[in-house]
Amino acid sequence: MARSGTINTGPHAITPNNNLIPNTNLNASSIKDDGWLSYPNHTPLMHKFEHLPTQMKVTVVSRSGREVIKGGLELSDSATVADLQEAIHKRTKKFYPARQRLTLPLPPGSKERPTVLNYKKNLKEYQDGNLDSLTILFKDLGPQVSYRTLFFFEYLGPLVLYPFFYYFPVYQFLGYKGEHIMHPVQTYALYYWCFHYFKRIMETFFVHRFSHATSPLSNVFRNCAYYWTFGSYIAYYVNHPLYTPVGDLQMKIGFGFGLVCQLANFYCHILLRNLRRPDGNGGYQIPSGFLFNIVTCANYTTEIYQWLGFNIATQTVAGYIFLVVAASIMTNWALAKHRRLKKLFDGKDGRPKYPRRWVILPPVL
Repeated sequence: MARSGTINTGPHAITPNNNLIPNTNLNASSIKDDGWLSYPNHTPLMHKFEHLPTQMKVTVVSRSGREVIKGGLELSDSATVADLQEAIHKRTKKFYPARQRLTLPLPPGSKERPTVLNYKKNLKEYQDGNLDSLTILFKDLGPQVSYRTLFFFEYLGPLVLYPFFYYFPVYQFLGYKGEHIMHPVQTYALYYWCFHYFKRIMETFFVHRFSHATSPLSNVFRNCAYYWTFGSYIAYYVNHPLYTPVGDLQMKIGFGFGLVCQLANFYCHILLRNLRRPDGNGGYQIPSGFLFNIVTCANYTTEIYQWLGFNIATQTVAGYIFLVVAASIMTNWALAKHRRLKKLFDGKDGRPKYPRRWVILPPVL
């Protein structure tokens, strides 16, 4: 039979290459030179098979090499890391996505940091030559809570406990029998303290944008122990019946300076918020504006100085111990962030160069 025709077989037609297809009144123009068919107003049939999705086998193992998902997972080659996390969760209900840490395995003896998989990326971006399979290292991060939950509970304790020492006869139950006369500085300290932690809770829900959605549940107990213990410790001494107040001028200077720092701290948080998109992403950027033009971590600077103001006004050993501990913690965070920003913005390959700035405590550091 000539190449330019078809054999009509009723509901089907046979091409010159002996392929059986639906008969749709094909004519000579429907047969291409290579023997493939083309329907009018349609793409060649070959194209319908060129982009069929292929499957990828993903093996999920623990650090010990044990398979977390027996037999692995079959995913489309277009699957993302988020799809993989959902597939793991579907097979093991305990491991919801926020609880999973997925990394690429490292060669034995390697001291490099493992590559953490980004939930937005396609799994193919992490393949190394083998297009049909991928091995992923799984770590269970344990039960998780949102950062808003974490911050709310750690700040709620000091906000509730401090007034308890001010308003209730705590000291009578501890053996004090004398009259309890409250000095003005103790009342102002209560207002200052409560304003600070109320501000923090409001910022948690309406200002802060978090780069990570969740935090380990264990951090709730650790952070609450820190804030609640120090809150009670300071409140006990500032509100004690034997407390000796500072002079009126010193009180005004301390609370005035501290209040200015609290407001500056709020504005710093607004500037940091604007560096991130509403979903919490946005990558690292060089903070700028206000105190960030001279200090890398101006939010920590104002946090430390506002507690300095509180201690100038109240003068307790407990308050100064809290100030030193908090400043030490925030200084470590600030140094790490300063190094990270200088490394990211090194002025090479078109990247901006990080400007010269104080880290956290001008004019000291």
